[in-house]
Amino acid sequence: MRVYDSPVLKVNASTENEKIVLDVEGPLSQLAKPFLKRINNIFAEEKPISVDENEIIFSTWIPPIPGPVFSRVIGAEIAAIRKKRVPDQFSIGITARCPNRCIHCGAADIKPEKELTLNEISGAVDQSLDLGSYLISFDGGETMLRDDLVEMVARVDKSRAIATCLTSGFKLSEEKAKELKAAGLYASRISLDSPFEAEHDRIRGREGAYRDSISGIKNSIAAGILTDMFVVVSPHNIDDLEEFYNLAFNLGMHELSIYEIIAVGRWLEHENEVIGEQDVSRLEKFQKKMNSKPEGPRVTAFPYFLGPSLFGCFAGRRWMHVASDGEVMPCAYTPLSFGNICEESLESIWKRMGKHNAYKKDNAAYCMMRNPDFREEYIHTIPQGAKIPYRVK
Repeated sequence: MRVYDSPVLKVNASTENEKIVLDVEGPLSQLAKPFLKRINNIFAEEKPISVDENEIIFSTWIPPIPGPVFSRVIGAEIAAIRKKRVPDQFSIGITARCPNRCIHCGAADIKPEKELTLNEISGAVDQSLDLGSYLISFDGGETMLRDDLVEMVARVDKSRAIATCLTSGFKLSEEKAKELKAAGLYASRISLDSPFEAEHDRIRGREGAYRDSISGIKNSIAAGILTDMFVVVSPHNIDDLEEFYNLAFNLGMHELSIYEIIAVGRWLEHENEVIGEQDVSRLEKFQKKMNSKPEGPRVTAFPYFLGPSLFGCFAGRRWMHVASDGEVMPCAYTPLSFGNICEESLESIWKRMGKHNAYKKDNAAYCMMRNPDFREEYIHTIPQGAKIPYRVK
């Protein structure tokens, strides 16, 4: 099946033993072969969520194959090869309000004076699509506290992007899940900090948080939404990987995504309590082991996936985040702002970000917020009491 078609490059996808294989032809084929080899290696080692004769769902993070949105994925990869910056992933905080008080919350220092309107949010999403984004993530705070979330999802051009949302499960009712599905939500990411109820509630700072997560998961799955368990892994819960997986398996979830704890927000004082290279290696082995099993949810471990052997850090290069007051950041975990969407175009801000010393290089081998030199130069120098995210001069 043809998944990308241009005068200079054509990409085809086929399946062999339920594994996806991409091949390429055209004048730019030699240029494209290295990245296609990398993607094919991932497809060969990893199981997709589902495969049928018409469509392949590889991950909640990747659009269906084939389709117009997956063509944009290939286009973004080609752009990266040609040194053109495309924000593949665009996430936007739609509120800072939240019923939880997570001990690791990266947005705890963000105290916005305003909250973006529906039209401002939809306008920013449309601008990101014009820049090449194909993955739109509605973020919080708690996304379910916005009564117009369904309308936000409905307004995303589904011919150009998939729409996802991150939630703790709070107020993700059966009715709300059905409305989001009807609006075209591709995937819901429901965060869980521990597979054990008491510990999850302790980390969230609220009794009942675990029950909300489980209820939200069940309602999302019942509505037919791809449902992802989003786990922020730290030295405190990395030994619970098997328990997280078993819980996701028993609930019938489609994916288990693992992110790493970042020393920012409420966790800023815990710079020594983050994961290291041995932990990343452990996550890589866990991902490959679980994805070798024919049954159960797919596993995506981002500290490995966004590491030096695969894609490197996306922040400021292939990911752009907007806080709930419009401040534009390299990612949701880097408290630096390069402008505000209420004051200028997203394109202007994206270009400015790309000229900054920290982000003008083609690649960063691993999460920049885990890089002590980056933190010393840009995070530790934020003046005490300054507004977060801090506006880069």
